[in-house]
Order: sequence, then C-alpha cells, then structure tokens
Amino acid sequence: MISDQLLASVCCPRCHGRLVTQDTQRDAGAGGAAAALWTLACSGCAAQYPQRTREYLDLRPPEAFAEQTKYLDEALHADARHERVSTPLLGSGIRQRQLRKFLQLAPGDKVIDLGCGSGRSLLWNEASGATFVGTDVAPFFAKEARDKMPLTLGDLRRLPFPDGTFNKAYALDVLEHLSPEALDAMLKEAARILAPGGVLFVYSHVRKNSPLAIGLKTINRFARVLERVGMIDMTQERLRKSDHLNPLRDVPHLEQVVTTAGFSVAKIRYYTPLVGGFVENIMMRVAERAMTKKAASKLPKAEGKGEDANAAAIKQARLQAKARIAHHGPTYWALRGLTVAMETDMVLFGRIRTGPFFALLRKHA
Repeated sequence: MISDQLLASVCCPRCHGRLVTQDTQRDAGAGGAAAALWTLACSGCAAQYPQRTREYLDLRPPEAFAEQTKYLDEALHADARHERVSTPLLGSGIRQRQLRKFLQLAPGDKVIDLGCGSGRSLLWNEASGATFVGTDVAPFFAKEARDKMPLTLGDLRRLPFPDGTFNKAYALDVLEHLSPEALDAMLKEAARILAPGGVLFVYSHVRKNSPLAIGLKTINRFARVLERVGMIDMTQERLRKSDHLNPLRDVPHLEQVVTTAGFSVAKIRYYTPLVGGFVENIMMRVAERAMTKKAASKLPKAEGKGEDANAAAIKQARLQAKARIAHHGPTYWALRGLTVAMETDMVLFGRIRTGPFFALLRKHA
C-alpha cells in the first residue's frame, strides 16, 4: 500500500534528498521489462526511481551493491510460504512474543521492519496502534501486506528514509545473511534513521554456541537420517541457509560491532531450541512431507513428475495447511499447543549464553 504518509516519509537513498512525484507512462523496455507507471525523482542528485506498481515503492539505490542476497531468487520462494499470512505459531510465534516483550509497541510509535520479507510481522503487530513501514530488498510481499501496509523495496545498507524518522525498529532473521562489511553498513543505517534513544530489536545468532547446542545437532542428524529414507525433505531449508554468512563470532563481538554503529546492548536473551528443534525439524517436516505426497497424488498426470511438479505439490500442501489454520480448527489448536511447549526453551535456557539470541539495541542519545 502506498499512502500519502509513506510518500511524505521517504527520501532518496543515495543523497537523502526530497523526492518529487512525476507521472509517466513509459513503454516496456528491452527484454519486456514492465512499463513505469510513474516516477519519483530526487530534487537533490536528480536520481530517478521508476515505479512499476501502486502496491509498494521501489527505492533501491541506483548503484547496486556487488553483494546481494539469494532471497532475490525465485527458487527460495517456490513453496509459496510468502503468499498468505497465517497466525504466528511455532518458531514465528516465539519470535513474535519476544518482539512484543522487548519493543513494547504502543500508539504513537513509528516503527520500521528491516528485512520484512512477506510483511507478515507488520500485520501481526498492526493492532498495537503503532505506525509501521516495512522494507525489503526482495519483492515477495504477501497480498494482505501489499493491500494494507506501507511497503518499500530498499537495500538495508542505504535506506530511503531521513535521519531520525523512527523511534523503534526490528530485524528478524536478517543479520546472519550479511557479510561483516554489510552488517556494519546496515547497523549504521539503522542508527541513522532512528531518533536518539531509539531502539532496534534483533533476532539472529553468533557462531559460538553453548554445550546445549549438542542437543540441536543431534536432532539435525536425526533429521538427515529421516531425509535419506524419504520421510522428510529439507531442500528448501538448505536453500535458505545457503544464504547465511554468519558474520558474528560471539556475544563480545556482537557488543563490539553494535557499539561501533552507535548502539549499546540494552537487553539480551538466548534461545536454544531443543523442544523447538524437534518440533520444527522433525515433527513438522514429517507432516509436511506427508501432505506434499498427498498433494502430489492429486496433480494431473501431465504434471505429476519432475522438479516443477514437486514444487507445485509443496506449494499446494502449504496453502492447504494455512487454510486449515485460518479456520481455527484442530490443526490450529495442535500448533498452538506445540508453540506453548516450545516456550519451554526460553524458560529453561533463556539466560544461558549461546548462538541464537534476541537483543534490544539502544541508540546512543
């Protein structure tokens, strides 16, 4: 959704100059590129930002960075998990609960979701009364988010917002996808667009784990055994993790990096997902594989073989599961129960320093 408020809040990501709307209707370019419906032009450096949709703003910097995420690839979105937003359950439910605890969202807050993905977190937190903006480098936004929430395509290393625009921000599952240089640039940009004393909530991980991680490694080894016998399929998960660069060595390194960017660690809790690992990496994968096979058996014979057919079956299975969850039937309540069980990890291990963490970073006043 492109609102007047969103248009008034953005600026040129190159020079932070004011953007002026220009009505245009260009012909499709070479290679069949979509026509520009209208353009935002910078009054400072004269950069042009053609807009090819009225659902979100495209404010990626004119000069592309050499380092780009694999999340721009269609293959990582073949299972269609971004297309429909469902209730926050399991791991996403844990992250949503911690976000609310750490950020304490309230009316009057101006909040940006850095690396918003489908935009689902924006919708989950809309009822708080805060004003939200979501930004991501990849245009895989859910329809509900495109219809209701202010969204921008942008690079986290060069954000299209003036200094001090927001008082709160969050970045979930983002930091691990960045190189050390990109992480430094992203955190400095986050500090720039936050007002003095503003806060950034992050969920990510450092490379150094506690001995408790042996439990999760055992679960993952068991998952690989199940995959070899055809009970689960970890293909999509491997694709997602192939984009991980894991720039943070340990918690002291995290503290050093955020201090350099203009933050301090105000609060941190750790997350060793032993119950969560078994639920998500074993139980849910087995269920997903069974649903995928069932969906594949119902595909037309002409579509019943090959990688495309498998992707279609995975997509169909996931959409069917989300539809069942939306009706708040037995599937929904079973997942709610598993989510509560997964909270045990936070209760028992939340103060034991390990790899995954939730942290609240406060910008220096």
